[in-house]
Amino acid sequence: MEDGKGNSVDRRQLLIRTMPACALACLGSSALPGVAALAQEASEQEVHRFDVKRDAKLSRKQVVQIENRKLFRFIGTLQNELGEPELLRLLNVYSADNGRRTGERQRGNSPDGEFQTFVATFRPPRFENTLTHEIVEDSEKVFELHVSECVLAAAFREAGMDGEIGHAIVCNMDYYWPPAFNPDFIMERDKTLMQGHDCCNHRYIDTA
Repeated sequence: MEDGKGNSVDRRQLLIRTMPACALACLGSSALPGVAALAQEASEQEVHRFDVKRDAKLSRKQVVQIENRKLFRFIGTLQNELGEPELLRLLNVYSADNGRRTGERQRGNSPDGEFQTFVATFRPPRFENTLTHEIVEDSEKVFELHVSECVLAAAFREAGMDGEIGHAIVCNMDYYWPPAFNPDFIMERDKTLMQGHDCCNHRYIDTA
């Protein structure tokens, strides 16, 4: 592969240099300007809150799909060029770095590194526009959260990018977030909506 000047560009370096960060940014995104015309008029029937039209006549899921459209195409191109095993490896590397950066950023903005300070980020109604979730265990050392609906999983599924690819680019970062906030914190999970399970069972543990 060559760049515009005829110089050889390593495909792995191309991924690291050009991979969009939008897959994780949607949790706090606002509607994109100029895309309202892409949405159809809302149905008179009751719709799910992920599909409720916003001020720009776009639902939250439509915003996520539009924001990630280029990412989906990019991943498809890389899959064809590199093969799925190498694609998954690189996506996992990328999302692991996102997870570490997220944890470090949260720690830098927090008053302390305590477990309850960390898990407060996930307590409902936080992320209520993008997740349907409930707390199933809440103790001094353990915080378990079950997610039954996720707008990212829904958007990736409709794009045919769920399964192991969606897990690698989105869900994998969750393992690296807690220890980046505090090295004593870990997350355990054996189910994700992205991989086709009935929920995501995030279990955060203070091992100290």
